[in-house]
Amino acid sequence: MLLYHHHHRPLREVPSTGYSIPKLNRLKTQKQRITERRRLIVRSITEDKEAIVVKKSDTFDQQEEPKGEEVDRDTDRLMSRGINAAIVLAAGTVAVTKLLSIDHDYWHGWTLYEILRYAPEHNWVAYEQILKTNPVLAKMAISGVVYSLGDWIAQCYEGKPLFEFDRTRVLRSGLVGFTLHGSLSHYYYQFCEALFPFQDWWVVPAKVAFDQTVWSAIWNTIYYTVLGLLRFQSPDKVLGEIKTTFWPMITAGWKLWPLAHLVTYGVIPVDQRLLWVDCIELIWVTILST
Repeated sequence: MLLYHHHHRPLREVPSTGYSIPKLNRLKTQKQRITERRRLIVRSITEDKEAIVVKKSDTFDQQEEPKGEEVDRDTDRLMSRGINAAIVLAAGTVAVTKLLSIDHDYWHGWTLYEILRYAPEHNWVAYEQILKTNPVLAKMAISGVVYSLGDWIAQCYEGKPLFEFDRTRVLRSGLVGFTLHGSLSHYYYQFCEALFPFQDWWVVPAKVAFDQTVWSAIWNTIYYTVLGLLRFQSPDKVLGEIKTTFWPMITAGWKLWPLAHLVTYGVIPVDQRLLWVDCIELIWVTILST
């Protein structure tokens, strides 16, 4: 196409594109639309990537939280196990040291064999002296130790590892044994002797029958009542537990105690009966605690 000046001379020749101005405008509009579409596509892809990253991080955080809680539980369990092990080792060390050092004032020149030989006999003599001077406190201490050991044995029997026992539960059981069983048993055996002041053959079976009916019912009721109060249970719940366990405990005791009490009332002196009963009590407290 030739452009002319006003003198009608050709200035220069411009190559023709073959498009008119409206067509050029439409072409520009299409290119702009294509460009905007590309931008939208790129923007949407970018947003999707950011969303995926956020979702992955959220999922990672959700997966990390249970792991953190599990680590905390393992740490608490390890600390509790360490505390329990320290308590057991400390109590065992004190008990063994106390028993073996009964003759420490006379150890000069003694051999280890002599110390071990005379320790049981002299501990028994010391125990008899305490029974004469303070019998109730001695029996309370014995029952407290026995009930604590019995509950620990019961928890191990239930499947807990040796040093993962419930300290609060052991303390409750030991407290009941110390405050109630030792003192009440001391007075009960004296009362039983006064109730049957005879030397006939039927006295021992009568004492066993009285023990396994009247006294067992009284003691089991006291035991579960006090344990329920120490657990801060409501009176209705305590009463319900007593009703549920009353006859099963009585009948379960008949499998163990009648034979043991033939020895208790037929052989063992009155002052020594609680020690014998507490030795059997280790088995019985295990049954009660489960």
